[in-house]
Amino acid sequence: MFDFGIIPPSMFVGMVIFMLYGFPVAFSLAAVGLMFGVIGVLTGHFEQAFLQALPLRIFGIISNDLLLAIPFFTFMGAILERCGLAEDLLEGTGKLFGAIPGGLAYAVILVGAILGAITGTVAASVITMGVISLPIMLKYGYNPRLATGVIAASGTITQVIPPSLVLIVLADQLGRSVGDMYLGAIGPSILQVAIFMLFILGMSIFRPKDLPALPPEARGELNRALVLRVLAGMVPSIVLIFLVLGTIFMGLATPTEAGALGVVGAMALAAMHRRLTWDLVKQGMHSTMHITSMVVFILVGATCFSLVFQGMNGGLWIEHMLSHVPGGAVGFLIFVNIFIFVLAFFLDFFEIAFIVIPMLAPVATALGIDLIWFGVLICINMQTSFMHPPFGFALFYLRSIAPRSVKTKDIYLGAIPWLCMQLILVAIVIFWPETVTYWLEKTPEIDLNSVKIEVPGFGNMGGGNQMPNFGLPPAGGGGLPGGPPPVNLSEPPKF
Repeated sequence: MFDFGIIPPSMFVGMVIFMLYGFPVAFSLAAVGLMFGVIGVLTGHFEQAFLQALPLRIFGIISNDLLLAIPFFTFMGAILERCGLAEDLLEGTGKLFGAIPGGLAYAVILVGAILGAITGTVAASVITMGVISLPIMLKYGYNPRLATGVIAASGTITQVIPPSLVLIVLADQLGRSVGDMYLGAIGPSILQVAIFMLFILGMSIFRPKDLPALPPEARGELNRALVLRVLAGMVPSIVLIFLVLGTIFMGLATPTEAGALGVVGAMALAAMHRRLTWDLVKQGMHSTMHITSMVVFILVGATCFSLVFQGMNGGLWIEHMLSHVPGGAVGFLIFVNIFIFVLAFFLDFFEIAFIVIPMLAPVATALGIDLIWFGVLICINMQTSFMHPPFGFALFYLRSIAPRSVKTKDIYLGAIPWLCMQLILVAIVIFWPETVTYWLEKTPEIDLNSVKIEVPGFGNMGGGNQMPNFGLPPAGGGGLPGGPPPVNLSEPPKF
């Protein structure tokens, strides 16, 4: 039994104190790691030789080809966010569904899912849809809580829908294929959209006054031209999505290569809309540089923290603590999801992925939990970090662009039903793992007893305990002349 001492728990507490005080996360992690490394060396709890691995680990982060997918997908999303695609999609889809109660809400959810698949960033989706659709929804009598809630929730779908940046980071931290993470997320993505749609359907039946249909003069005449306009906005986007994800799923390109292909496609779409300008490219590059540098600095800080934490048997402390949670694997999953749900009040999804996931992955492996399923489940849970009142970033984004007539209280209360729906999806994935594993390639099961090997001159070497005799006399009668007696392989040797 290991004597873990007080240092690993103290590191955790120190990290929380630093971040609550307001220091940047990347520098907080590095400072706590190096500070406790010095304390551990002085007290004999940490070997100084561990620190020799730190430069190599940092170089490994910088040279990781997989992480190149982050700037590519970020730049692709930044270009598409600013090229006017969202405006066209929302306007056309809103008019298409405007004749039914909740039509604008359906349009926001559908366009949010499409934007999530082509932009990959929550901020872009929430701000874009909030600026375009929130004034229209309020103008035509939508309940402010429902309007703000559906916009914030549809923006956070981006977290789960491939090519999500969170799935790339989780794949890297769990040591699994990004393509498998994307495949595993398909089922939950569809389910999340379906759950949101069902909620709007229920609201339109029981509280139709909260989400009325658009008046005829607002939606215009439903004609073939309108349908073709919606298709003209959707088809190129869907083609780009399948082009990017399809090359990954079919093994034709790595996520990094597919991201580069997506950038070319995004710029082509912007050119089709006649909005590809040098200012657009500069804004996209600035946004990409900001997000990428943030991710790299957090990774460097996290590797400083985790190196010292693991060197002091912190990983074993976490494993010992969580492997004794009542209920086995299910109890562990319930505890972990509650733990991450609480952490999401205070930490960003990148911080949770880089700090917490490396500690949980060994325990999940020891309990026989599939890490692809585990990663997708954690990703679904982490999308709640954007919806938590009062700290959810999606709510902050929405507050920044909402008119003053919309109260902050309405934004917070409007987020709660959608937050509950996200937690419902977490429960569904825990108790119905096939929502994730169905899309993954199944490894064929081979019955070793049915394997037959035919060697010319020796006949059939089948399953079971049959062995070739290579021309020797049978084991049951008379051995070689002058040699030892034959050995019966079906009986244990006698001494």
